[in-house]
Amino acid sequence: MILEAIVKTTNQQTPRYGRRTALVLAATLLVPAAGMAQQDETLTEQVELEEAPEAGSEGYHDYPGMDELPDGEFGEAVRSGMEAFVNTRQHPEARRHVGNGQNCANCHLGSGMAANSAPVWGAWGIYPKYRGKNDHVNTMDERIRGCFTYSMNAKGSEAGAPPEPDSQLLKDMQSFMFWAAQGAPIGENLPGRGYRSVEEPEDGYSISRGESIYEAQCAICHAEDGSGKFTADGEQIFPPLWGEKAYNWGAGMHRINTAAGFIKYNMPLGKANPVEKHAALSDQEAWDVSAYINSHERPQDPRWEGDKATTEENWHTHKCLYNHEAHGHTLGEGTE
Repeated sequence: MILEAIVKTTNQQTPRYGRRTALVLAATLLVPAAGMAQQDETLTEQVELEEAPEAGSEGYHDYPGMDELPDGEFGEAVRSGMEAFVNTRQHPEARRHVGNGQNCANCHLGSGMAANSAPVWGAWGIYPKYRGKNDHVNTMDERIRGCFTYSMNAKGSEAGAPPEPDSQLLKDMQSFMFWAAQGAPIGENLPGRGYRSVEEPEDGYSISRGESIYEAQCAICHAEDGSGKFTADGEQIFPPLWGEKAYNWGAGMHRINTAAGFIKYNMPLGKANPVEKHAALSDQEAWDVSAYINSHERPQDPRWEGDKATTEENWHTHKCLYNHEAHGHTLGEGTE
């Protein structure tokens, strides 16, 4: 069942990128991990990582194939973690912590393996890492809990909170990430990590222009009202982008620049390709449609300070529309 879930289009109709495609997913440099960790200043400076470097002739990390899934207890953990990542809302334990209509793989395409689409193999080797979002060094365990808190809106879930630290679910998900990162150097900002950044256009962004782009390019999958698409029994086909089932106001994707970077090389699905750096939308279109998507209400920020102005001052001084006027009201009320 798990293998079928990964090999198929993973409820997102996401294309599976070839594992050893020439010049695209070639083997990574075999650099001694300890030496790299000692030389990489990003491990000691309290700053965010810079954007991932471009892939050279070596290509991207050569992650394991499905025929290389391990046996035994470790293999069971990898399979469980993979299933929790791809089909989060159906996984028997992970679903207890999902308070919306999202799966982890909605923001990490290709089952978490696609370069330039925040692949798990690119994240594994850079933790523990300082994050400005909470201003301290995060372990991978804490990082995943944060994803449940914000992107999966764990507060609204059956459990009412993200998985407990060091829980079996988090061990399984980290086992999957560890397995995917086999052969990758530790402590290195790998080509393909994260999303490509898209500079804000000189003209800024336009919610009204973004609405037109959304209607033409996005609504067919995510619905006119941004509610996504699901089967009759609740299995996700395409994720919601706003409303009560969307990521909340604390998720990274509510930032216009972050969503624009994701959209530029990942969407529309099947027309863009993050691995080959192929885009279907211009920078301007990516920013405009990102602004339109994020100009709608969604679940409240779990860091809510009691009023929008204080919450904005403490947590929303970045490029977003929290506590800004859109569609006739001030955003940030939340949907609960």
